[in-house]
Amino acid sequence: MATVVELEISANRLVASHAFDRASTIEFELGGMIGDGPPLCWVSGTDRTTIETALEDDPTIEVVATLTDTSDGRWLYRLAFGKRLRLFEQLVSSNAGAILEATGRDGTWVFQLLFHDRAALSEAYTLVSQYEFRPSVTQLTPIDGLTAEGSPLTQTQYETIAAAYEHGYFDVPRQVTLKELATELGISHQALSERLRRSHAALANAALSKRLEPTKIDP
Repeated sequence: MATVVELEISANRLVASHAFDRASTIEFELGGMIGDGPPLCWVSGTDRTTIETALEDDPTIEVVATLTDTSDGRWLYRLAFGKRLRLFEQLVSSNAGAILEATGRDGTWVFQLLFHDRAALSEAYTLVSQYEFRPSVTQLTPIDGLTAEGSPLTQTQYETIAAAYEHGYFDVPRQVTLKELATELGISHQALSERLRRSHAALANAALSKRLEPTKIDP
């Protein structure tokens, strides 16, 4: 059974620990981070000068591009993160997993991951632990439960996530582009992008609203 898992990893074990030390209120938000190039990342929590100084001083972060800002105090960057995050991505994707969303605040990274089944999840968890990431699992949600009445995903969102997963959209590297997947589903590129964004947000919100105590995954 496919499973969505939420886990936490200290920035000291991953990336951006210097940025958190420099600006304790800084926040990172990445959605759909799997891909061939550096991910897009919303950064907020303090003023722009403090953010950019924190990013520039962190050896695990390279600012590839500054893209835009908004009136609500968020700035969009394309960031290249260090090898520890790339290793984490590889460990997840090599075990039939996908990173749906990642957020960083208060010196901790929180990931929403999707796995094909519990066996793949357990294998990935074992590897992540062996590489000293020291993950703490806070939520496990069977994907079948998300399609039942009262779930955070609509039927269309579920079908979109399932199709993206089955066609290798979340793989590293991707087996299908967003445009190719949109053609397969018979919708526009923009419509698919919006469906995926809303699906990721629904899964993340569901996990955050039902947060559990740290959970042990048996290897």
